[in-house]
Amino acid sequence: MFCLGLGAQDFQDIGFEANGAESAHQSPTEPYEAPLTIDTSFEEAAEKNEIAYRSFSGLEDVENGYYLIGSVFSNPDPLKKTLKKLRRKGFENAGYIHNENNGLNYVYLEYFPFGLEAIDAYRSQLDGRYNNDMWILEIENSMAIGGNDMAVDEMEGPAHNMAPAVENSDEGGKEELPVAHPPLSENTGKSKLVERADAYFDKMWYAEAAQLYEQALSKGDKHFTKENVQKAADAYYFNTDMENAYKWYNVLYENYGKAMSADNLFKYSHSLKGTGKYARSKRLMRLYNRKVKEETDAATAVSDARQDTEAALDNILDLSQNIEIKNLGINTEYSDFSPMFLDSTQVVFASAKDSSFLTTRRYKWNNQPYLDLYVAQFNKESQDLRNTVKLSKEINTKYHEASVTFSPDNKTMYFTRNNYGKKLKRDSKGVNHLKIYKSTKEGDKWSEAVEVSFNSDNYSTGHPALSPDGKKLFFVSDMPGSLGETDLFVVDVLEDGSFSEPRNLGKEINTEHREMFPFFDGSKLYFSSDGHIGLGGLDVYESVYDEKDGFQEIKNLGKPVNSNKDDFSYIVDNENEYGFFASNREGGKGDDDIYSFKRLSLEETPVNQNAIAGVVTELVTGEFMPQTLVQLLDENGIKLKEVVTEDDGSFVFEDLESSTKYTLKIGKDKFVEHEMPVATVDNERVEIDIAMKRLEEMIALEDGIKKIKTEMIHFGFDKYDIRPEASKELDKLVSVMKEYPGMVIKIESHTDSRGSKAYNEYLSDKRAKSTRDYIISQGIAPERIESAIGYGESKLLNECDGSEACSEAEHLLNRRSEFIIVKM
Repeated sequence: MFCLGLGAQDFQDIGFEANGAESAHQSPTEPYEAPLTIDTSFEEAAEKNEIAYRSFSGLEDVENGYYLIGSVFSNPDPLKKTLKKLRRKGFENAGYIHNENNGLNYVYLEYFPFGLEAIDAYRSQLDGRYNNDMWILEIENSMAIGGNDMAVDEMEGPAHNMAPAVENSDEGGKEELPVAHPPLSENTGKSKLVERADAYFDKMWYAEAAQLYEQALSKGDKHFTKENVQKAADAYYFNTDMENAYKWYNVLYENYGKAMSADNLFKYSHSLKGTGKYARSKRLMRLYNRKVKEETDAATAVSDARQDTEAALDNILDLSQNIEIKNLGINTEYSDFSPMFLDSTQVVFASAKDSSFLTTRRYKWNNQPYLDLYVAQFNKESQDLRNTVKLSKEINTKYHEASVTFSPDNKTMYFTRNNYGKKLKRDSKGVNHLKIYKSTKEGDKWSEAVEVSFNSDNYSTGHPALSPDGKKLFFVSDMPGSLGETDLFVVDVLEDGSFSEPRNLGKEINTEHREMFPFFDGSKLYFSSDGHIGLGGLDVYESVYDEKDGFQEIKNLGKPVNSNKDDFSYIVDNENEYGFFASNREGGKGDDDIYSFKRLSLEETPVNQNAIAGVVTELVTGEFMPQTLVQLLDENGIKLKEVVTEDDGSFVFEDLESSTKYTLKIGKDKFVEHEMPVATVDNERVEIDIAMKRLEEMIALEDGIKKIKTEMIHFGFDKYDIRPEASKELDKLVSVMKEYPGMVIKIESHTDSRGSKAYNEYLSDKRAKSTRDYIISQGIAPERIESAIGYGESKLLNECDGSEACSEAEHLLNRRSEFIIVKM
């Protein structure tokens, strides 16, 4: 997905602002096209394209790769002004290579690690920015070596014309390609590898950038900086690789924790959801909410929905539609998305499918071919698309086209395209934005597309969606007045074909993050967002529209439409019976796939036999326990369902996922809370018997001393912090103390005899006091804990004092915490 980490949303965010916390380039530009071939070598491609080149090897201090050479000098004096002139024209990576063998200096406009990138840049004249002669210098050493960089400001001398021929050369004529010295770079604090990764990142070539950052970070502490880790995480996030994004955001969190920016916390939380870690994601969203308040100094910056994150997420997880979804046969290994009804038998969609021969122009955000619009036949019975052809050569260009909508009579079309005339147009910052274009049907052909009036060279518009009557056009933009990264807007389509001023749909719909892919059926607005509470990535939402009161409270569509990945471009037929959406969820064929869906009748609904059932009884008496609360938790500890046992102590959870791990949590007053792992078996009813212990049964008399008996309280090696498994046992102790409000205890912690006596006493005392602090944190008054003392190895329960060999089990007997009851 493309753009801001949304899988194949080739078009989802191209040109829209990306609010990366500390990235050097904040908005997705349209990177120049870079055709790649599957098998063609650089030499073959250069010869086919009649491009002059030479190759050299065995050159010290020169990085392997391909350099676009603009001019050659024997005199070093003109270099400074020549490079300054190039950089004023936007060639920020320009530099020079010195050849000690012949004394010549080769000025390059751009460097490329891959030959086919260099060839494509040559053919496009660097996106039309350079009209003079060029040729390609290939450096092919046995290994890449970074050079000693020289800053431009260190050079002196007059300006010089750009030309491929050597001027003032002692040899006369044209130099046929030199041996070289290190290329120029103004950034001497970073390795060549990181500089190249940064260059890719700034151009939003996130697939390549992620790989290079990964290589750099694997080379040791020198590269292990906050900036590199953050950019690695962002590159994976923007390319929708949530597993790797989580890996590096987690490194950031472990090192910086609460000091992370709100933006990074938000992306970290989304990467957690994207990998199914919902419980931790909820905790991170709480931290994010606090951070937003701190950074904005305004409580209004966090919506009411955000403050109710946990409850809302629980409801979404419990929500499921009675529909059947199908991955379509037209999907490819690339991005396929943004379906739209042309009529009852045809659907138009966007695809990056490779339909060319040998070479394919690729978009560097995710290294996929550029998008075109296609039309396919829709078979309602099979819910599939087939017989795909390109929509129209008048509409598709060599850049991106996607996200189409049609007027009610199918004679007018609006779609999204790069800001493109004879060449790509950019704003003052070099950003190529998206624009909405309009085309009308004249006979069987679509007319040449024209821009709509509310476009701009300084911001993006895209994802158009007409209302059923054709009188309103919804769209996405980051124009001034937006509440977040991208917002939903609407204009009125007037009778003469002109438009009203754009209106923001407001904070009921738009958040501080991304809203996109609107679809309006006349009564409901459907759209995708990563700013509202969801399952991860983009989720699909609906909002009922009222003529008087506007858009009502939004609702997440739940599973199976939504997943923990990106789900978007949802459309539905007039009867709300079937439709399509796109997703980059696991199990698909490519980057983004299009799915069809249909609502199932009661007769069509498959019978789900997956269930967990059981009976709850008392441990000692064996009596049934009615009115006992039983909760079903997922693997992340999130509550999915809860029931109360019947008179015979029985309970059942039905309609569960097959072959899935769950946890049962059982609780009742005066009983010890119990947890039990359980897993469903495909189309079977799993039976569980649960025996509950009374709280009073945790009180035991040992050698005339009353104690609260718990399972072993385990600590990490040489640690004294309370681990999650230890907290569960201590929670049981807390329940006993709450059941007996007059109870006072003292805590004793003991070690085995291994290690020094002094250290064992120190460590056990730390553990005793950590245990005391945890109990107090759970609501027990401090005065109810008389003391918390560590005794080290001074009170062994056996003869394992170091004088004789003992087994691990015998040592374990001495490592214990005891909770002695002083007063009931």
